[in-house]
Amino acid sequence: MAAEAHSEGASEPQRSRRFPTLTRDTARPEGGGRAASGGYPAPARQWPLLSVMSGVAVGLLLVALDAFRIGAIVIGLSLLAGAVLRWALPSVGMLAVRSRFTDMLTYGVLGFVIVMLALMVQPKPWIHIPFLDDIVHFTVR
Repeated sequence: MAAEAHSEGASEPQRSRRFPTLTRDTARPEGGGRAASGGYPAPARQWPLLSVMSGVAVGLLLVALDAFRIGAIVIGLSLLAGAVLRWALPSVGMLAVRSRFTDMLTYGVLGFVIVMLALMVQPKPWIHIPFLDDIVHFTVR
């Protein structure tokens, strides 16, 4: 019996540790696990993603209600909060799309740019950056 089991195991091909030449599936992101254990309902397991999406939804509602500047700032701050959550929490559920560094960089840069553009929007910008006027005057001539 033991010899038969050994001979059956020997006939199975060994699995290679190399990556396959044809990819059939996508790799899980670094932080792709659940944010809470499986015993909790789905919204509780994905609270980081839901909190960022809720902030963006509130910002879009404010934009729709004609508070463009405030709505855009809320959207940008929500993305910055997503970058902080991605940095601070070991498991963020579906908020993790790529590697931790790529997610933080993407959320952070997009959030910062949206907030800065919202602060500089015309008329009556809240902040004024002098070198941007020079760039605009140089390119629009």
